[in-house]
Amino acid sequence: MNDDRESLIAHKQEVLQKLTRAQRRLETIGDADGPFQRRQRGRLESEVEQLMAEEYRLRLAIDRAKRR
Repeated sequence: MNDDRESLIAHKQEVLQKLTRAQRRLETIGDADGPFQRRQRGRLESEVEQLMAEEYRLRLAIDRAKRR
């Protein structure tokens, strides 16, 4: 029970690190407007959205595990 919660917390930390890196890469691209930058920005925005959703799901799972 407690191990499950701890593994969820550890996974959430990994997701947050990936999210931070993706957001930094997105900031690096900035407003550059070439075709490569637009594609890269789109991929990174999608990755950021997915990581944010995963972090939210993990947060809920951690809360549920705490109640057990």
